[in-house]
Amino acid sequence: MTQPKTDDRRILRTRRTLTAALLSLLSERGWDELSVQDICDRADIGRSTFYAHFQNKEELLASGFNHLREALQQKSTSDGSEPLVRFRFVGGLLDHLYENRSVFRAIVGRRSGHVVQTRFRELVLQLVASDLEKVGSSKWRRDATAHFLAGALFELLAWAVDSDSARSARDVEALFQRYAESCSAYCASGVRRT
Repeated sequence: MTQPKTDDRRILRTRRTLTAALLSLLSERGWDELSVQDICDRADIGRSTFYAHFQNKEELLASGFNHLREALQQKSTSDGSEPLVRFRFVGGLLDHLYENRSVFRAIVGRRSGHVVQTRFRELVLQLVASDLEKVGSSKWRRDATAHFLAGALFELLAWAVDSDSARSARDVEALFQRYAESCSAYCASGVRRT
């Protein structure tokens, strides 16, 4: 059940409240322990209201990730006055994760459940793949590069948020950009190495 875009403040407020309830419960209990009723109780919203917006907790989760993806893509879109910078979304994603460390730890941790990790990995892959669409390369090479970089980014994000290294989001972003630049260049080159 894909929700139509709406500007109705009540609908947006209800969805934000449900998403906030889901995220707070996710960091406390883990994915598999949550029910729609738990989310409704935390949000102080009736089940009928929940089901007017979402079919299940998976759809609520997907909606939250879709909203995050759209916000990151919008923030990273160049207006043409700046030079093209690949993977501009990484800085915003890192800022978001650093601000919400406990939630992200729950997402990538053992208690998150396969569904949550899969959805987050899909989000990262969609962002990377979208950025690589303009690379002049064969489709299989772009797809392979997108999967490679998305996997690397996912692991780098998990490490950065969970490690005791106290690296800033900008340090981690610069590291990823450096790795991704060489990988993207190789993808675009089409050069075969044996």
